[in-house]
Amino acid sequence: MSDQPDNQLAAKRNAAERAVREVEDGMVLGLGSGSTAILALDAIAARMAEGLRIVGIATSERTAARAKALGIPLTDFARNRRINLTIDGADQVARGTLDLVKGRGGALLREKIVAGASKRMLVVVDETKLVDRLGGATPLPLEIVPFGWEVTIDRLMALGVAARLRFDDGKPFRSDGGNYIADCTISEIGDPAGLDRQLMALLGVIATGLFVGMAARVVVGRADGCEIIDAPRRAS
Repeated sequence: MSDQPDNQLAAKRNAAERAVREVEDGMVLGLGSGSTAILALDAIAARMAEGLRIVGIATSERTAARAKALGIPLTDFARNRRINLTIDGADQVARGTLDLVKGRGGALLREKIVAGASKRMLVVVDETKLVDRLGGATPLPLEIVPFGWEVTIDRLMALGVAARLRFDDGKPFRSDGGNYIADCTISEIGDPAGLDRQLMALLGVIATGLFVGMAARVVVGRADGCEIIDAPRRAS
């Protein structure tokens, strides 16, 4: 993260450290992906050195490797079906709803499984990730089945969604689950829940980067501190 401006790095670290203050002894933690969530691992390790006892379920292989390097013990769903708290990042956060776009790192399916198994999801971002509406310059990632990906892309285009397969070193990018990622350019996502349902109905789409109604709280880091935003009450 050395290529980031000092103010942005400080903002991310402030958000990560503030979020980790909500971790309690004995918790099963969801360990998120992304630069700010990775900084939270450092804060967790610092608290463990003072006696905190937790176990974590990692949302990506990169997160798992960093956790192991820091001495954070990992577990899995075979031993723990429920997660007390997940700390994860986001590519975009809608101010009024706390709906999210995630998946820039390609771990969206695993991130969504972990978030869905969590009692609470705490999102850590710097202030550049806050938006009035999702979409725009930030692509919406979809995790798709490799077999027949061309047909899946065609189906997305037929819906009016500009989609392109993500590549890495000239080859299709593969998620930790071995799937492909399609990045979709959408000028404005006015109805995230409706779009999520529409996209998930397409054969070949495994998961979308829309995390609707999943974040309980967002910690927005700034160079001089943090802002805490709690999710609005939703009609049952």
